[in-house]
Amino acid sequence: MLDLPPMVLAGLTGFISGVLLCIPVGPVNFTIINEGARRGFKWALLIGAGATTMEIIYCGIAFTGFAAFFQKGWIKASMEVFSFLFLMFLGVKFLVAKTVTAPLHLGRAADRIEERIEEKLHPHSAFMTGFVRTLANPGVLLGWIILGANFISRGWVEPTWNGKLACLSGVATGIALWFFGLSWAISLGHKKITEPTILKMERGSGVVLLVLGLAHGAHIAWQLAKLRM
Repeated sequence: MLDLPPMVLAGLTGFISGVLLCIPVGPVNFTIINEGARRGFKWALLIGAGATTMEIIYCGIAFTGFAAFFQKGWIKASMEVFSFLFLMFLGVKFLVAKTVTAPLHLGRAADRIEERIEEKLHPHSAFMTGFVRTLANPGVLLGWIILGANFISRGWVEPTWNGKLACLSGVATGIALWFFGLSWAISLGHKKITEPTILKMERGSGVVLLVLGLAHGAHIAWQLAKLRM
């Protein structure tokens, strides 16, 4: 990739991935849009803060608990291919979307789990609303497991505590800035943030994900070609 110091590269990787995964509208973004229009900037920002906190916890679990496992032999090779397919799937999904959709919808079973978690915890504060809505979405953890393994296997994030922490810091910054900007925009004039506007942003993120997926596929093809030489 770019000729950058490892810590800077890890932080930049985390920042870009954090922003890209926030753009497609899911439960948290919808909550910020709706509640921010009714209750103002501070309430919307606290929802974003709660969501950011849980997102970082999931990202940390993915890096520390799963990423190392996916670096072993054939598992690593399988994850390379799976990561390519995952990026292409998300890119196409967002690009052809006719309505705003959640980034990772895992089906009705996952929806029931989300509903039960929210019913049991029943958050009352703005912060806990964002926290619980992210906690109740298993797709967030799945996405970070796949991306974390991919980042480490590509050398974008070093498999050390310093490398992982740099990436987590980048993720936290990217997600926090997105929610701050969204909360601020909603508080200024929610009528300007329409569904067509959100859909355009989602399709834009789809284009970026497709470009990243194709670059990842080209990298895999290059590695295979080198093995045959």
